[in-house]
Order: sequence, then structure tokens, then C-alpha cells
Amino acid sequence: MYLRTEVLPKKTLAGRRLNMTLAHNRTFELWSGFMPLRKTIADPVGNDLYSVQVFSEMPEGSGFGPHTLFEKWAAVEVKGEAVYGDGLETLCMNGGLYAVFLHKGLSSEFHRTMDFIFKEWLPVSDYRLDHRPHFELLGSKYKNDRPESEEEVWIPIRPK
Repeated sequence: MYLRTEVLPKKTLAGRRLNMTLAHNRTFELWSGFMPLRKTIADPVGNDLYSVQVFSEMPEGSGFGPHTLFEKWAAVEVKGEAVYGDGLETLCMNGGLYAVFLHKGLSSEFHRTMDFIFKEWLPVSDYRLDHRPHFELLGSKYKNDRPESEEEVWIPIRPK
């Protein structure tokens, strides 16, 4: 479900990252490694979690497929750049215009939300995909793969 467009301010995130493909999804490994380290981050901004995807190729491009390598982050927002130990790194997000969607339900149904965004909403919108990080904001309504779970899906866009 489409919610809104929003200009995201510049943000700094602290977390862990892994390279993966859709065919070789390492999301569970990523979050399992990050969550024990989360409590060591001294300057978080709020309690929200960020699941960030950094693509070298645009997801809507003809070269993108199940075996396309991308970088995925499990992170929290922090007040500023710092050096973290224990395998934590920082990711600076420059911000910009995003389309924000709501995914409600199980993670196994996430592909339906993505199909709606890329096959239905984006082609008829006044926007095109922009080459910046994509992310899911896992806030207070996120319930880790339960039917009532909700998360915001942020897709970088620019006018056509």
C-alpha cells in the first residue's frame, strides 16, 4: 500500500553488512550477527531498526535478477559518525526523495509488496527509481514475521 512521498534528511546508521543475492539470501545471518551487538551502540536515535539494500545495479534494470549481488545492512540510526568495534560500521545516507509503502504481514509475502511497487505503482507514477539505498524501517509495529507485523518500505525516487 502506497503511503506518501517524503524527503529523507541525511542520516548516519551504524550496523553490520553482508553481500548477498536474492537467490542466496543471508538476511537471517546478517540480523543474527547484528542484534547481539545492537546494545553496544552508545548513541542510537530512537528504537527503530533499518534493513538497507545498496545496489550496484538498479533493481528495475534488465541486468537485475535473482543472482545480482547487493549489499544489505542491519542497522540503527546514530547521532554522528563514530568508530565502532565488534564488526560494526557506519553507513551515511545522503537522503533525498522517497516513496514510502506499507508492508503488513509475513516476510514470505514481502514479494507481493515489491511486485506492487515495481510492477504497478512505479510504472504509472510521475517518478522513476533513483540510484540510492532502499530500506525498510522496522518500527514499533514490526513483529518479526507475524501476520500483524508492519514495516515501512522506502524506495528512492526522482521525478520523470
